[in-house]
Amino acid sequence: MTKHYALDRTDRQILTLLAKDARLSNKDLATLVDLSPSACWERVRTLRETGALRGEHADVDPGAFAIGVQALVAIRLRQHSREFVNDFRAHALKLPEVIALYHVAGKLDFLVHVCARDPDHLKDFALDAFTTRREVASIETSLIFEFVRNPELPDYGED
Repeated sequence: MTKHYALDRTDRQILTLLAKDARLSNKDLATLVDLSPSACWERVRTLRETGALRGEHADVDPGAFAIGVQALVAIRLRQHSREFVNDFRAHALKLPEVIALYHVAGKLDFLVHVCARDPDHLKDFALDAFTTRREVASIETSLIFEFVRNPELPDYGED
């Protein structure tokens, strides 16, 4: 279930600005949201404590780690039981090639964002890591030509 937070316009503005640039200094952030630095620092601390602000992240070029190919692997489980879901999830999250894991509804059960050195590595990984699992009924791999993350989330909050 998705958490909902009691955020006002200023809290949402802080989150939006930090999502775009997590390196903003508290002084600059305070100026942008029209708060004193101490009031801004307190709001950021509260946003962290409540879990609304989950961390700061660097956007690293995959090529820096010799990642030559990325793919989405669609996984359909043999049965959608809690045991199979939990076992597959735990297995996938241990694999260094897994960048992100999405448990989804519909004909598929999981979408797994994976990375590999090259197409041969991707093929071997998919065969060894997924098709050998007892809970997996089928997989389908789609190459990713481009991956771009939008740092902004739409603001559906109320004031």
